[in-house]
Amino acid sequence: MRVLIADDHAVFRRGLKETLAEAFPKVTFGEASTAQETLDHARRQDWDVAILDISMPGKSGLDILDDLKRLRPRLPILLLSMHPEQQFARRALKAGAAGYLTKDGVPEELKEAIKKIVGGGRYVSATLAERLAVELRDESDLPLHELLSDREFQVLRMIASGKTVKEIADELSLSVKTVSTYRARILRKRA
Repeated sequence: MRVLIADDHAVFRRGLKETLAEAFPKVTFGEASTAQETLDHARRQDWDVAILDISMPGKSGLDILDDLKRLRPRLPILLLSMHPEQQFARRALKAGAAGYLTKDGVPEELKEAIKKIVGGGRYVSATLAERLAVELRDESDLPLHELLSDREFQVLRMIASGKTVKEIADELSLSVKTVSTYRARILRKRA
């Protein structure tokens, strides 16, 4: 099995490799610490699974997920994040991720998730599965951030991190007016 690990922390990548090597004796790894390295690895070689951090330098994991799905539509991708499931999991699954785990999960759960998605399935924690089932029953209880488009959510996160409209526009290669429009939409959806 060939596993691509994309995370900007070398110690964490090493821990993932050791954990997975216990469960999969004939595993080989590729490592990437940036969005560009991740995409380069995906272009050069076929992988059985990719493990992707949501918080990568340069591009968010959700953006990288979108790029990877265009490059390798059949590649199963597990998003592994320090962010709680309620913030990103639903959005990641809608964007094409085969699974979502938080970094505070236990190694056995990681092994189980990899087995499931390599076998063609999808993986979510029991807690997330229950919450998704409840949300299906009553969509009016969705958290407000789930009502935002992917771009609106990206702009919201950047605003929340303290960036100015100009800084956001420069980083996303958009005009200040376009970012201001996204900001106005976000505020309207909040009301």
